[in-house]
Amino acid sequence: MASNDSRTQPPPAQKDAADQNFDYMFKLLIIGNSSVGKTSFLFRYADDSFTSAFVSTVGIDFKVKTVFRNDKRIKLQIWDTAGQERYRTITTAYYRGAMGFLLMYDISNQDSFNAVQDWATQIKTYSWDNAQVILVGNKCDLEDNRLVPTEDSQRLAEELGFHFFEASAKDNINVKQVFERLVDVICEKMNESMDGDAGLVSNHKNQGLKDLPSESSGGCAC
Repeated sequence: MASNDSRTQPPPAQKDAADQNFDYMFKLLIIGNSSVGKTSFLFRYADDSFTSAFVSTVGIDFKVKTVFRNDKRIKLQIWDTAGQERYRTITTAYYRGAMGFLLMYDISNQDSFNAVQDWATQIKTYSWDNAQVILVGNKCDLEDNRLVPTEDSQRLAEELGFHFFEASAKDNINVKQVFERLVDVICEKMNESMDGDAGLVSNHKNQGLKDLPSESSGGCAC
């Protein structure tokens, strides 16, 4: 008789990675300076876990998560990139084919915010023209140590044409919302260009998603 013991079942991350039953697959990248919390952000979203003991990512790593948006099953391949300059040639090679980016800085680290423009230039240089970007001010739980005013970030995001959120992986603020918004704007772009690049779609015939409701960019709830 088959056992229902959960110990015999693969963990969700493995099941997601092996699952071939999906309508679309989106490649997403999390980029930004070292130590802004990219790995913590990904683990919070994919595994709902948080630890402050992460060491700097070496090169690049990824997780897979399957979500449902507008009656479609969408497989997200989310790449966590190293922020250090010495890994830049490795990580930029992964920009090609990425449909969305989370460009992250730390609200308590002015240098990480100053680097946003350079990261935006990297996206423009190495990714395809229709890649969607959300600017994420991480660690908004550190309000007492804030060095980057929300207004400055909103202004920069508008100049760059990016959506903007402040978030906290530690306190699980706006993490899910950031990824959901990125998926939604990619879907909206697909609707506009389904007659164009067939590379937008994987494992599904070329048909667009239904119109998705647009949302305003979110701020920090803390």
